[in-house]
Amino acid sequence: MSSEPGRPEPVISLRGVRAELGSRPVLRGIDLTVGHGEVVALLGANGSGKSTAIRTVIGQVPVSAGEIELFGVPRRRFDDWRRVGYVPQRTTAAGGVPATITEVVASGRLSRARFGMLRKADHVAVQRAIALVGLADRAKDSVNALSGGQHQRVLIARALAAEPELLIMDEPMAGVDLASQEVLARTLREQVAAGTTVLLVLHELGPLEPLIDRAVVLRDGCVTHDGPPPKAVGQHALPGHDHVHPHAAHDAEPIRTGLLS
Repeated sequence: MSSEPGRPEPVISLRGVRAELGSRPVLRGIDLTVGHGEVVALLGANGSGKSTAIRTVIGQVPVSAGEIELFGVPRRRFDDWRRVGYVPQRTTAAGGVPATITEVVASGRLSRARFGMLRKADHVAVQRAIALVGLADRAKDSVNALSGGQHQRVLIARALAAEPELLIMDEPMAGVDLASQEVLARTLREQVAAGTTVLLVLHELGPLEPLIDRAVVLRDGCVTHDGPPPKAVGQHALPGHDHVHPHAAHDAEPIRTGLLS
């Protein structure tokens, strides 16, 4: 798919995408384009379809109608997943299995490893990703000893270890303390400056607001706004969206390594 004059080449393109969970319609024909180097935030109340939208992009949720393209290739034929980094909603970084930060982050590099063996360049990329999220001094620590915000940093480092061109994130700031939010914002600034394209689900913009090029607001599975971030949701959760405070308890689910797991 070619881009319009003056607009960046599309990295993600959804046209008329519909999806159901069970028998319930969740996406009702959405159109969304994310151009090379853009940072696009998906906003909306709980149940609006934000997370489902990004999960259709990576193939975790099948679509019932419409078309999805990644880097100009129909998603059903797209197989170069090392170009895509995915950070799921906050989970525990190892699912209770003993593992160090380095081991978890290294699993994100396997898509680039030859015959599953990490080479010197792979180890350098892993160490760089850990340093980017401010955990270099704890690289050998068990992830089971980390706080919620540090777990989230590990998830992001795991995605960054593959040096993706496209980074997709599902509520990376939810339930994360302010210090970790600031670290994650700084990390994303560096990635964006390097040319990474970012699509992320947010319930409030917070420290990421200066990075956002466009906001796409969903309501009942439909796009109701696509443009500059609405001022009304710049710092506060949208009506109907449960705000997760950094100090609140947060149920965690085990992580499954791999983009499409």
